[in-house]
Parts: sequence; structure tokens; C-alpha cells
Amino acid sequence: MGAPRSLVFWCLLSVVLTQRVKVRNEVTGYVGDEATLQCLFPTTSSDVKVSQVTWMKEMGGKKQNVAVYLPDHKPNFPLDNSGRIRFLNVSLQDATLIIQPLRMGDEGTYICEFATYPHGNEDGVTTLSILARPTNTAESRKVVAGNAMIPVAVCTSANGKPPARITWIATLPGNFNASEVANGDGTVTVTSQFNMVPTAVADQEQITCVISQRTLTEPENIPVTLSVLYPPQVTIEGYDDNWYVSRNEAVLRCVAKGNPKPTHYSWSTPSGPLPPTVQVQGDRLLVQSVDVAVNTTFICQVTNSVGTTRVEQIILVRAQPNMDGAGSTGGIIGGIIAAIVAVAVVATGVLIFRQQQKNRTEQDNDDLDAPPAYKPPPPQKKIEDPELVSNPPEVEVENIPLKAAYFEPSIAVDPQEPDLPRYHELPTLEDKEPATMGPSLEDEYLDQINPIYDALSFASGEGVPEQGFIMSRALYV
Repeated sequence: MGAPRSLVFWCLLSVVLTQRVKVRNEVTGYVGDEATLQCLFPTTSSDVKVSQVTWMKEMGGKKQNVAVYLPDHKPNFPLDNSGRIRFLNVSLQDATLIIQPLRMGDEGTYICEFATYPHGNEDGVTTLSILARPTNTAESRKVVAGNAMIPVAVCTSANGKPPARITWIATLPGNFNASEVANGDGTVTVTSQFNMVPTAVADQEQITCVISQRTLTEPENIPVTLSVLYPPQVTIEGYDDNWYVSRNEAVLRCVAKGNPKPTHYSWSTPSGPLPPTVQVQGDRLLVQSVDVAVNTTFICQVTNSVGTTRVEQIILVRAQPNMDGAGSTGGIIGGIIAAIVAVAVVATGVLIFRQQQKNRTEQDNDDLDAPPAYKPPPPQKKIEDPELVSNPPEVEVENIPLKAAYFEPSIAVDPQEPDLPRYHELPTLEDKEPATMGPSLEDEYLDQINPIYDALSFASGEGVPEQGFIMSRALYV
């Protein structure tokens, strides 16, 4: 019983002593950066004496000294004496170790050990993990259009740790694969290829390589433009089925595209040389004057580094111009003109309608200020009751002429006759001539001024009964 109890006691004591060394269980660093391996030994009793501090690294199942400090000696770094490894503070209580710049070979398990008296050696263990930021690239491969599935693009994440993950984003049909290669320094290079059947349609299309890795804050996207080599694709333009005799400057153009670009154009006919009225201008064929000799088949042949393509164009020379196209063109022009006329008519109608609305509004405003447009009924004769109305006293009434002078600007003033009047006078009631069978001059003048005066006055003369009162024409004024 005594022996097991003693063993348990010494084990518990060892655990307690080991826990006195303060270290971090795991430290992560990046290649090229700095790593700090903390190691503290706080002593709470003056009876404990520290005589030496040692950092060791487990390599191949053995421990190898990395850094050693003795109070009577300078710090020693047996593993690497280049200056990459050093103590943060040269102290027997603080053995924190600095490694800069980090290398992939620095990764491993480190042991910080304090030699104490009377308890012996006390240590702590730290694991150093090294991460490496990869170098990411992507590029297309020049491939020739064909029927077999081959790699058309490659994406590489080199010298990374941990290994990167590569995927592709593409609208083209295809697939991808990836492979890993372990490097001698502990990093990994990942390569991914995008495979598809290359066609001319895929040329210059874009796909994207997506790289994810622990050291990246977010996935890195690298666009790749595909390069598919294919022979020229050729068409002939310019023939409108209306080549007729004596037509001038008819042109055929050989339109070609390819990867790489076409470098050579040639024109010919199945029967041999070109007609004498034809001129070759690179990709253009100029017919100065259409004649019967042009009634043939023209061949355009285009070449690039991938291959050669030829196309044919049959020419039919007419005796007279083909008016079908002109008729259709005339119909289109007529339709455009009709549409323009319709728009103009509608716009004119709208303007007229708005103008009428405006005139009607102005007329309504004028009617509110002008005299009434109708003749009121004549006033009824006042019936006097002799019993109720007494003879009023005679009052002297002042005769006021019912005429006004007006200025006639058309009458010029003669300097020789300064007394010549510049005004015309209208006759007053006192100067009026006896009533005749027809209307008087005054009535005609007043009717011309405003016919409404007739409803507001009575003319004196024979055959007119005596009225109870007389309304003057000037009363309206």
C-alpha cells in the first residue's frame, strides 16, 4: 500500500511543478513573418533557484537544443546561429523565444525547460504550426479546335500550406481535375486543369478559377480568357442579286475571321483568270463595269497558320435592273412618308383644338366685361294716378347739349388759317331738324356707334304717342 501512495504523490507533485511553466499550447505563424514562443517561470518562493533555461525541439524522436541561457554565459543558439532565433528578454524567469523570419523547417514541437533547485527540471510544451501563403496563377492554353476533350486552361496554387482548394466557374460545357505536389520545404503546390472540347465558339470566352486557402481572407478569383485556334471562317458579301449589264463599281468583299487572324486572301474563278473588268484589292473584288464576262462564280480563299478556307459566290448578270428591290424600297419610303404626314395631321389637329379652347376662354372673359348682346324690352309707360301725384313745382332745368366734341387727327392744321377748327361737332337735340319719314342723321350716326341705343330711346316725331318720360341716348353712355 505504501509504494502506490508514494507514486501517486510524486506524480501529483510533478503535475503541479510542470504547470508552473507558462507556455502557449499552439502558435501559428506564416512563412517570412515572426513567431513568438512564450515561456515564463514565475517564482513565488525564494527557496527555488533557477540555474539554466533551455529551448529544445523534437526532431526524429530526439530532442535537439535550440537556445540555451546560463547566467554566467551569453545566450547560445546551437540549431541556428544566423540571428533568426533570439530571446525576447535575457532572464531566468522569462525565456520567451523569437523566430524571424519563419521558415517551413521551423515547424514542430518545442519544449521550454527550466533547471531549478531543489525541484529539478520544469518544462512546458508548445507546438509551432507554419502556414504558407500560396502564389496563385491561372492561364489559358493555346489549343486547336477539334473533337477531343483536352485541357484548355490551368490554375496553380504554388507553395502553400495547407494545400489550396481550386474550383472553376464556367458557362461552357466541361470539367476539371486537381493534383497536389509536396515540396521539399513542407509546402504543397496544387494544380487544376479545365477540360473541354475546343471549338471556334469557345475562343475568347471567359472562365474563372476560384482558389480557397486558410491564409486567404476570402477566395481569390482569377479570370481566364480561352484561346482556341481555328481556321478562317469566310463569307462573301456585296452581291444583291441585281447585277445588270453596264452597272458601275459592283463590289464583293471577303469577310473572314479566325485565330490567328487571316494573313492571305486570293480571288479566282473556276474557269481560270478573272475577267478583265475586275480588280483585286486585298479582301475586296471591284468590278468597274458589269458585263457578260462577270456572269461567273467567284472564289475567295483565306489562309492563316491553322488552315485554309475557300467559299464561292455565283453571280447572275441581268440584262435589265431588277426592280423588285426598288419596289420594296419605294414601299418602305412611302410608308415612312405616310407616317410623317399622319403625325403632322394629328399635331395640327391638336394645335387647332388648343387654339379654339384658348379663344373660347378669352371670349368668355370678354363677355363678362362687354355690354349685353341682346336688346332689352322697351320700358313700359308709367301710369300716373292723378289722385296720388300732384303737380310738381316747376323747376328751371338747365339745357345741357347732348353732344361731345371729338378730335379728328386726319385733319391737318393749316398755318395760314389758324382759326380753322380741328373738331367736328355733332348736332344737339336743340339743333335737330324736324322729323322726316326716314331716320335722321343723328339716328344713323348713333346706330353706327352702337345699335343698342335704339332700345334705350324714343324717337320724336309724328305718329309717336306722347310718353310719360323720355330716355336720352346719352344715358347709356
